[in-house]
Amino acid sequence: MNSLFSLLIGWVLDLLLGDPSRLPHPIVWFGKVIAFGEHRLNKGSRRMLKGALQSVGLIVAVFALTWAIRSQLLLLSSYILHHTSYILHHTSYILHHTSYILPLASLLDAIIIFYCLAGTTLIREVRQVFRALDRSLEEGRRQVARIVGRDTSELSAQEVRTAALETLAENLSDGVIAPLFWLALLGTPGMLAYKMVNTLDSMIGYRTERYRDFGCWAAHIDDIANYIPARLTALLMVTSHYLLTIVGRGGSPSSTLHSSLIPFVIRNSRRHASPNSGYPEAALAGILNCRFGGPHYYFGQLFDKPYIGDNDRPLTTEDMKKSIRINRMAEVLMVALVALRFLFV
Repeated sequence: MNSLFSLLIGWVLDLLLGDPSRLPHPIVWFGKVIAFGEHRLNKGSRRMLKGALQSVGLIVAVFALTWAIRSQLLLLSSYILHHTSYILHHTSYILHHTSYILPLASLLDAIIIFYCLAGTTLIREVRQVFRALDRSLEEGRRQVARIVGRDTSELSAQEVRTAALETLAENLSDGVIAPLFWLALLGTPGMLAYKMVNTLDSMIGYRTERYRDFGCWAAHIDDIANYIPARLTALLMVTSHYLLTIVGRGGSPSSTLHSSLIPFVIRNSRRHASPNSGYPEAALAGILNCRFGGPHYYFGQLFDKPYIGDNDRPLTTEDMKKSIRINRMAEVLMVALVALRFLFV
């Protein structure tokens, strides 16, 4: 039951606050540690081995440290409860109701869940991209540069909108569904370790000259960690689309690929260079009946990505609003699945 309380508290905090800009964030610390190691190890010979040791070492360290801290807090909670009950001479009553008291470890779990979920911040950033683009193309380019890795200085207005919605879909998996999946599987140590996996990939998992060898293991570990969550994300997005359409919030049925959405996702997801990112992107492209992908520059190098979808239509603010509704519904469904796992398994 405490796991369920932690989940709900952490999720509600994310819904209300998003990522707190004035508080220290563990993902920022992860980034600093990764950068520190990369600057010192990514040179000379055996770069792949050194990158593998850093990646695996950091992931294991995060899991082990989180597990150790939780274990100590559980012991401390038991000690406090026992001695408090003894002092107050209500030992039998308090111990009988121990299951209703949220221990320190569960409070830590709630904080970790809050920090690991990025749904609200992601949606906020995508909204700001569209608002900035309404003011000027240059503002839109600067705003979208906050959430994408590609070079944005030469993007057209359509490409800015496309980049924002691609990121919305991809990061629904990375920032919401996958962390919750690993929470359900391995608890908060697994959830936080997954965020280290994801941070490693986002920083060094590129196929550029600098990172090709050093970040190879980080990229492959991320592929493994996201294999199931990416496909689950696509399924939840499609389910959300159908549910929202039923209640009249999913747009006109005639504008979507209702009868062939699942085959569309399976077919188009394979066009993506990533074994995982293509699934949520294809799901959103099918729902919006639009086209994602295409050539982009990363760190000055051109990557000619295949297109996902065939309808190269202009994207609008209404598409953004519809995409956000899909994201939120998929998030709610995933939280419900994890809650059921904590209740009955």
